[in-house]
Amino acid sequence: MISVVIVNWNRKELLRACLESVGRQAGVEFETIVVDNGSRDGSAEMAEKEFGARVIRNAENRGFCAANNQGIAAARGEFVALLNNDAEAEAGWLAGLHRAATRAADVGMAASKVLVWEEPQRIDKVGHLIYPDGQNRGRGSGAKDTGQFDREEEVLWPDGCAAMYRKKMLDEIGGFDEDFFAYGDDAELGLRARIAGWKCIYTPEAVVRHHRGSTLGKDSAWRLELIERNRILLAVKLFPWSLLWLNPYYFAVRAMAGYGAARRGEGDTAYFPGLRGKLRMAAAMLRGGLAALRMTPRMLRKRRELGRIRKMNPGDVRRMILAHRLPLKETV
Repeated sequence: MISVVIVNWNRKELLRACLESVGRQAGVEFETIVVDNGSRDGSAEMAEKEFGARVIRNAENRGFCAANNQGIAAARGEFVALLNNDAEAEAGWLAGLHRAATRAADVGMAASKVLVWEEPQRIDKVGHLIYPDGQNRGRGSGAKDTGQFDREEEVLWPDGCAAMYRKKMLDEIGGFDEDFFAYGDDAELGLRARIAGWKCIYTPEAVVRHHRGSTLGKDSAWRLELIERNRILLAVKLFPWSLLWLNPYYFAVRAMAGYGAARRGEGDTAYFPGLRGKLRMAAAMLRGGLAALRMTPRMLRKRRELGRIRKMNPGDVRRMILAHRLPLKETV
């Protein structure tokens, strides 16, 4: 059986569409678990009464990581499929992921073909890539879907928006790191799983349409702060020292590329227009960096604990990261 876990916070109509899409899944046995982070819009009641989902109610917003961990802990399935409440799955999504995840005993993760909801001929992400400073983004993000990703293949890790995880793997390595709260959390879990020797398979048979950035919004300074903080935490916790020492250099290279994009009005800087917007952006990144600095001792302790699950040596991890390197032009 598969346990489908959906985390929700005040997105009743998005959640309704998401649950309707889950209800159209066929060919596999599954249960649906909604973890509600203290919504005030009737989302939890709707999920329970209209869709018969098992609902875990939190009194407050515990974040993506903690809520998913609650769903994983409650899951009865051999596999756990995560689906964002702002995503809608095509009918063969769950069966496609299951086929990919059961290809071999060392496959612990399966990645979906995620399309942009508003523009379904455009790719949102098909697995992930990572820049050597820890910044990570969806593979193929923003590209027009011309069939270039219609091949089942191994990828670095899945996007947590629409992913499947083997429960045995999660029991072995642990779930999401709750210090991350949101953003970059799927990257940390995915890279940790790879270090523990598990593989990830991407399948084009599992298609999902995703509303991009609808949780906090692309222009959210808090979102940018979390992304910057978690980029650093990911590197401190999981990167081999040979890459970690070079982190400031790679960050500087990426910052210069971002500055060039800002002058052209391109990239994520376009969501922070004008001088005031750029100052908001810079302040958010500074706050994220300072928060990461405060949390570094904790991440170093967690780094030392990786020995109990490690299967890849640091050299192999470095080669894997560089083999799945995010191009500089796609970081801005």
